[in-house]
Amino acid sequence: MRVLVTGSSGYLGGQVVAKLAARGGFVVIALDVRAPAHPLPGVILETADIRGQAVDAIVARQRPDVVVHLASIVTPGKNSSREFEYSVDVDGTRNLLQACVRHGVRRIIVSSSGAAYGYHADNPEWLTESDPVRGNRSFAYAWHKRLVEEMLAEYRQQQPQLEQVVLRIGTILGATTHNQITALFEKPRLIAVRGASSPFVFIHDHDVVGAIVHGISSPVTGIFNVAGDGKLNIDEIAARMGKRCLVLPAGLLFAALWLLKRLHLTQYGPEQLDFLRYRPVLDNRRLKQEFGYVPKRTSAEAFELWRTAHAASAGLGATAP
Repeated sequence: MRVLVTGSSGYLGGQVVAKLAARGGFVVIALDVRAPAHPLPGVILETADIRGQAVDAIVARQRPDVVVHLASIVTPGKNSSREFEYSVDVDGTRNLLQACVRHGVRRIIVSSSGAAYGYHADNPEWLTESDPVRGNRSFAYAWHKRLVEEMLAEYRQQQPQLEQVVLRIGTILGATTHNQITALFEKPRLIAVRGASSPFVFIHDHDVVGAIVHGISSPVTGIFNVAGDGKLNIDEIAARMGKRCLVLPAGLLFAALWLLKRLHLTQYGPEQLDFLRYRPVLDNRRLKQEFGYVPKRTSAEAFELWRTAHAASAGLGATAP
């Protein structure tokens, strides 16, 4: 089976490529805007911008059976822009889908996100795949995931021969994870919004890779939440890290973020208030019962593995308080 992986040099893409190469039985084509620093033996390397015409030529030449689409802007760089992120996330996905249809790709696996549901006060306690995607326009990542999912829904209607597996992934944690969310946990005190429990669902990076690899060979298609069992709220996370929460009224936090953003002292604006207090919590029953992949680690276990690794790397010790 020929498998093409976009975003193959990224945090998740590199792990997927390594897993497929080690497992054997696959011809692995790694596609990214730049070549990997340490290429793996036997992996075919293709270099192209996901937005460019070269993508069509690569798909035509390599003839993949399955495309794993991981290329997106998860953590924008300091000099990034909303327009650039849209062009990669949305235009790049459209460009890839057109190439897949044109050249007879059988299946595409797309990494979506729990953020596609959006950060809303009326989100149910546990979100299922039948709940609407309402990614907020104020959050580029959530908005773009929503637009991509709407595009995918159109393709399911118009191009049903292209099988789809859409994975709405929770907060990924692994030994070396560092992103916007882990940065919150690394603060001396964790920010909390008064009256909000701020629940988090976590998924270990090895489980995300496992779900993707499972989707390559499985006959099952559809949309699936990818998360470990259970959730941790912000107070529980703080306690596990031996820290306390700085609990702020919503109005004060909104004003502080507005001022700091206006003074160019932070890249985050007042929209982060909803990001903190209306966390989407993913129900994973369909992943386990219909898709047939059972995460090996719960949300709490994934968090503990990250916390232990983070504490060790910082020389803090790994014993929970």
